Amino acid sequence: MATTDSVATDNKIYALINYEDPYVQPLILSALKKRLPGSSYQLITSSSQLPSSSCRLLQWVQYESIDFDHLMENSSGGLANAYVIRKALIRKHYLSTTIANWITKYPESVLKKHVKPSVEFEVDYAEFLDDALVEAWELKESWARNEDQEDEKKKEWWILKPGMSERGQGIRLFSSEEELTEIFEEWDPESDDEDEDEDARSDAGGGDGDRNQVQEKDEGNGIITSQLRHFIAQPYIHPPLLLSPPNAPSSKLRKFHIRTYVLATSALQVFVYRPMLALFAARPYVPPWDDVLQEDRDEAMRAHLTNTCLQESGDREGSVGLFWDLPSVLPSQPSSPPLTVSSDWKDEVFKQIKETTGETFEAAARGMSIHFQPLPNSFEIFGLDFMVGIESDGELNTYLLEVNAFPDFRQTGEELSGMIEGLFEGVVKRGLVPFFGVEGEGGEADDGMVKVLDIDLGRR
Repeated sequence: MATTDSVATDNKIYALINYEDPYVQPLILSALKKRLPGSSYQLITSSSQLPSSSCRLLQWVQYESIDFDHLMENSSGGLANAYVIRKALIRKHYLSTTIANWITKYPESVLKKHVKPSVEFEVDYAEFLDDALVEAWELKESWARNEDQEDEKKKEWWILKPGMSERGQGIRLFSSEEELTEIFEEWDPESDDEDEDEDARSDAGGGDGDRNQVQEKDEGNGIITSQLRHFIAQPYIHPPLLLSPPNAPSSKLRKFHIRTYVLATSALQVFVYRPMLALFAARPYVPPWDDVLQEDRDEAMRAHLTNTCLQESGDREGSVGLFWDLPSVLPSQPSSPPLTVSSDWKDEVFKQIKETTGETFEAAARGMSIHFQPLPNSFEIFGLDFMVGIESDGELNTYLLEVNAFPDFRQTGEELSGMIEGLFEGVVKRGLVPFFGVEGEGGEADDGMVKVLDIDLGRR
């Protein structure tokens, strides 16, 4: 153990890097090597190797492994790669409330245009669904309109999402109360002795790589039992912008979503990483009212779910590409008005993503401060998912789908791993270098990080 005097002069950063992912771990180490002087930090395998508890410690580990006691007791010298509390963003039902409250307070917010309004409800078993939907006026009014609608193509469709689901699990489509009831009947457990402790895992990892809940998955229904109870229903985005997968440009058009990596640091700056992914569905797109959907719901969902971690290895081939490599000239879209966009449509989409991201984090930080508490000595990478829809006037509109903590970087694949390494380099430059006050390496070269929010929440 070092003496007090030697500790006082020890400016070395002790870096505990253990991400527990063979894809991510070497990329983080490479980013540190490129962006930090070698003499400024020392890798350790356990906090017990610290010369003193007051030493400067960087923790870049899984959420469950973070020593939050050390973090809270060393606000000027301890830095960790996650905020303690952030479920206002990463839990779908909390995010829904965050957005709704913000729009109520600020009716002109961009979130009103770029986030679909949600209907929230809680239900344990199908037999209690009627009680759960007593105040779900939007759903009931939609179902009433659908009953009077003879043209199937003009019916209103909804997408159901378990509030605590990850990796696209448990997502279903419905247009009537009967269809929603059938979904819940599929999920009814065989016994009623299952219990959950939601608060204990609400902030445990929460991303599309959550480790705590995966083993509880019911393989037959594609739903995790501990995710049941909290649900949101949103109007289905139709028509979505459709494109061919990047490695199959001549194939039939498919649905896709944009994966955007976002860095939040201290309390609070937010950066959008300009390189983004386009993740495609495994099957060509079919509208939700198509007969195929009614005959084989699980198979048809493969045309709607763009989360590649649900796809078989063969499906994933060619399903992931770089957003900025998508074609500038868009193909004709089936079942949609003629497009009125120009060749710079990707720039406009990126502009919408930046505006939506910045305001979403501000809404969580200012409007839901109990459930999102940025710390000055923390940073975190989030994965935000967006989908591009086509409006009635032929314009494109970008919608925020969800916010993931500890995103599954492996979706990127080996060929595009350089994008993730660049992301981590940007994190080191924007999150680590300023906090520790070291001289960063790599000069002022563009790191792809675009600042979209910079507010002072008064936390020191």
